[in-house]
Amino acid sequence: MNSRKILVTGSNGQLGSELRKIANDYDDFTFHFTDVAELDITNYEALVNFVKDKKINTIINCAAYTAVDKAEDEKELALKINAEATANLAKIMHDTKGQLIHVSTDYVFKGNNFLPYSEIDKIDPINYYGFSKLKGEEEIFKFPINAQIIRTSWLYSSFGNNFVKTILRVAKERDELKVVFDQIGTPTYAADLAQAIMTILAKEKAASSVPSVYHYSNEGVASWFDFAIAIVEGSSSKSKILPVRSSEFPTIANRPNYSVLDKTKIKKEYNLEIPYWKDSLQVCLKKLNNDE
Repeated sequence: MNSRKILVTGSNGQLGSELRKIANDYDDFTFHFTDVAELDITNYEALVNFVKDKKINTIINCAAYTAVDKAEDEKELALKINAEATANLAKIMHDTKGQLIHVSTDYVFKGNNFLPYSEIDKIDPINYYGFSKLKGEEEIFKFPINAQIIRTSWLYSSFGNNFVKTILRVAKERDELKVVFDQIGTPTYAADLAQAIMTILAKEKAASSVPSVYHYSNEGVASWFDFAIAIVEGSSSKSKILPVRSSEFPTIANRPNYSVLDKTKIKKEYNLEIPYWKDSLQVCLKKLNNDE
């Protein structure tokens, strides 16, 4: 694909903001960053008009309904954003012979594995958010389209609201924090994921008519407790982090107990070197400290 004209949806979120930050590094690409205020991707007609007007040939879909607990009550809205809007994007990229990169989640898995999940492992979400994201993946597979579905986990950034910022804030207010130790996964720095997405775009592979699924997180394994410990250790807080079971913090939606992702496929196909999660966390914490 020659001249890249790229639509980034959900561009005010963590990942979209990180993509915006590095966009100037890619002189050959023309980016159009939108959020719901500029472009409602659930509105197919508006989407068609935008794509035609801007001559879009690539879409990076960062837009998502991500309120895991709220999704149990707002099922229609979650499905509309995570599945129906994704179908709109897939249809228009199919019709214009473009490329779609779609961001999905580790929550499509049940979370009862003891080995990292590969792209071909059984999918069986245990909450409605995961179900709605899975439906989005299935919508893409209805089209013979050049698409890459990237499942990621525990996303954080110096932009937006996330676990890192929450822990930093609460650690300043309290002497002790209770954090669950029986949910295992891998934190993912959105800046690293943004760079991986740009590597995929920049690598001119032969266009496929079958969507591909990839897993991407930082390297390593952690519990939320481990993650919180590392966040506090990288700050000036003296707050003590206490490990507790998930049963002490009941939530409306169930969470997977184990959702570590196997990244062998994306590393091999795109020659990616993925940073260790603690190293990337230090980069993010340093940026947050500098921004204060």
